[in-house]
Amino acid sequence: MAQSANADLEALLAKVPAGNKLELRLWLRMLSCVNFISAEIRRKLRAEFGVTLPQFDVLAQLQREQDGLRLGELSRRLMVTNGNLTGLVDKLVEAGFVVREGVPGDRRVQIVRMTKAGATLFSHMARAHETWLSNMLADVKDETMSALIRELELVKRSVTRRAANDG
Repeated sequence: MAQSANADLEALLAKVPAGNKLELRLWLRMLSCVNFISAEIRRKLRAEFGVTLPQFDVLAQLQREQDGLRLGELSRRLMVTNGNLTGLVDKLVEAGFVVREGVPGDRRVQIVRMTKAGATLFSHMARAHETWLSNMLADVKDETMSALIRELELVKRSVTRRAANDG
């Protein structure tokens, strides 16, 4: 639903004379690209692996950390609340893809670590994810992608700088 709303907003802005509302056009174009790609990745993860995109994201973070991560650090990295993360981790524990371990001397802290089954699943998902992205972006030349990455870094720096100044 959000996808089509973004596409419709872009279509409305297409009637605005070139050069007008550039910031809004850029924002809507970036948002619609992310939404379209995310929706397709979500659909494929669910269909092929029975996993949600947030669960994939948890496993991706844990794959980088052989010793696991504290729930708080995992929450920070994923930019989700501890409450939302708890439900995700519960489902991954139930499926046997991660384990929770206590920290000696501090019952409040838990470490989440990927199991062998989780590592195997993630390996298959990561390969598929890379293939899906390659297929979705097959019509975009490497030079164009490289240029977009460079240019979007400027966007990111501007937004980060302004947010830091405002906050």
